[in-house]
Amino acid sequence: MPGSGPFDDDEGQFLPDSKRTALIDHGFQTLVGGAPTTTGLIDIALTYAPRLVAVDGGANTLLKLGRRPDLVVGDLDSISYAARTAFADRIVHISEQDSTDFAKALRTSPARLTIAVGFVGARVDHLLSALTEIARSRARVILLGDDDCICLMPPRLSLDLVAGTRVSLWPLGPAGGTSTGLKWPIDGLSFSPTTRTGTSNEATGPVTLAMQGDMLLILPAAELPKLVVAVQSPPRGAPARPL
Repeated sequence: MPGSGPFDDDEGQFLPDSKRTALIDHGFQTLVGGAPTTTGLIDIALTYAPRLVAVDGGANTLLKLGRRPDLVVGDLDSISYAARTAFADRIVHISEQDSTDFAKALRTSPARLTIAVGFVGARVDHLLSALTEIARSRARVILLGDDDCICLMPPRLSLDLVAGTRVSLWPLGPAGGTSTGLKWPIDGLSFSPTTRTGTSNEATGPVTLAMQGDMLLILPAAELPKLVVAVQSPPRGAPARPL
């Protein structure tokens, strides 16, 4: 789509990713995808991550909610004509089909922390592809839905949780580690998607996790403030054991 504002070169062509990235603020950002979401959920994310980026069809959501994104990124196969017109000066069209729109957005708009809404609670294949991209890119991303917040575990993490808080672990491959503060400790356990997972555990108080391998951490959505702090803070506790 020609004429997309500051990301075009002098001949109306789209800048390569390396040049486009240099124009972007590397702060905290909220990505909005095409799955159903609410103003309230977006507002919560923006509290921590004020830069607002629409991921393809997420532009339709923002237009409907009366929000103006800083950027719209995607192959534009899901964006409405109305959203294209309203946000024409901030669209980055990436037509290649070798990566998802979520991956395009993370690549185009890198950030120290990304909170992504509109990716949980609709199409399962879109959620799974987002999780795969987080594991592949190692980007610091928290997926936020109405009920859950999800991130890829860093090697070590400390969370100031209260007793009874749900703590679920879901391996994306072989994984293992150590824990303190869990009702059912994970020390000495070997996890994988086809053998053992760690869903529906509980905190007995503050939790420390040390992990090797790719492991998703799934917490209640209400724990987002603590997770935002935890993924940025030096962890407490012992190092992870080798697999």
